[in-house]
Amino acid sequence: MKKRLFLAGSVVVGLALIYLIIAKVSEYRARYQEPETVAIDSMDFPSPPPPRRLYGINIDTMEVAEGVIKRNENLSEILSRYNVTPQTIAEIGKLPRDSFDVRRLRAHKPYTIIHERDSLKTARAFIYHPDKINYMMLRFDDRGVSVYNGKNKVDTIIVKTGGVIETSLYNCVVEAGGSPMLVNELADVYAWVIDFFGLQKGDAFKVIYERYEVNGEDAGMGKILGAWFRHEGKVYYAIQYDQGEGKEYFDEAGNSLRKTFLKAPLRFSRISSRFSYSRMHPVLKIRRPHTGVDYAAPTGTPVVAVGDGTVVMARFKGGGGNTVKIRHNSNYTTGYMHLSRYGKGIRKGVKVKQGQVIGYVGKTGLATGPHLDFRFWKNGRPVDPLKIDPPSADPIKDEKREDYMKVMKAMKKQLDAVPVAEPEGV
Repeated sequence: MKKRLFLAGSVVVGLALIYLIIAKVSEYRARYQEPETVAIDSMDFPSPPPPRRLYGINIDTMEVAEGVIKRNENLSEILSRYNVTPQTIAEIGKLPRDSFDVRRLRAHKPYTIIHERDSLKTARAFIYHPDKINYMMLRFDDRGVSVYNGKNKVDTIIVKTGGVIETSLYNCVVEAGGSPMLVNELADVYAWVIDFFGLQKGDAFKVIYERYEVNGEDAGMGKILGAWFRHEGKVYYAIQYDQGEGKEYFDEAGNSLRKTFLKAPLRFSRISSRFSYSRMHPVLKIRRPHTGVDYAAPTGTPVVAVGDGTVVMARFKGGGGNTVKIRHNSNYTTGYMHLSRYGKGIRKGVKVKQGQVIGYVGKTGLATGPHLDFRFWKNGRPVDPLKIDPPSADPIKDEKREDYMKVMKAMKKQLDAVPVAEPEGV
């Protein structure tokens, strides 16, 4: 009996020793064994942030400074504040003018400097902003100076607006949220069919046009896509379309709004004297024919050719003062009198284009104040410029007519939906 109890006790003690040995081994392994290897690719590490870039330059280690060109401030003064050497500045002056012309920098225009983050603030780039869309950049590095011309990302917004004229087209457009540039563009679109000197209260306009934005800020306007104008009870549509010769404007029937001649040789003035065969001359105080139209305007107002042609006279001519005469074809000739000076390159024999500046308003000759005396001759006989009905330019081509009519109807539907007040009785 004692022998059996001894054997049983020995077994229990043995098992206990084995358990302790196993426990110690496990503890040793947990403490001293190398951890299990895990593949890097299987671990979820966050991606490093991408470098901050401005105009293609990594600016994580740079500083950005902005400024506005002051009056009479030149580029060398700006760059010298950012440790750009006189040698480098001299190198800029030798760059081709079609790539970077220091003379094109204008006061009150903004610029950006990207420079080192140190006490010297050494410039690595100078960016000039002539407008909100375009920029010109100079890069400075060990290789010297390089030039880049670029454009900011532009968002195009389609704007629809309209209004009824109470005082002037300018006030009406601005009150409707448009810009002075929109006024000029409207005048250009309708220059061949509407006399903007004769606008009246109750005339109205509608327009659908492009407006540009850069970084959410207004960056000017693009093209007018379609317009509607009511003048003296008659409605004029203008639909933009390109039939392979550039974008132009056409009416509902596909006729071009571009005529052979502009309706007037200058913008936004008033008619101070009309065509007459018996007018009291303001200087001579006698009645005599005045076979032209006087447009009162400030001295220096640009005067443009109303059509393509050849200059047949550019000289001082008695009471007419400085005069330019243009022969447009075998039938039509126009004259521009009392000019303060001539346009660049204007002389006898020079060919001019419609809309080209041929002179500037003045009061040379017999004149009491600055104005343009505009004359029109048809087959050598004077005619009233305000009553000229010139032929149209090329209409929509037959092969383009079906496509144009689709574009026209879609645009006309949009224009008709723009609300404006109707005159009484309509």
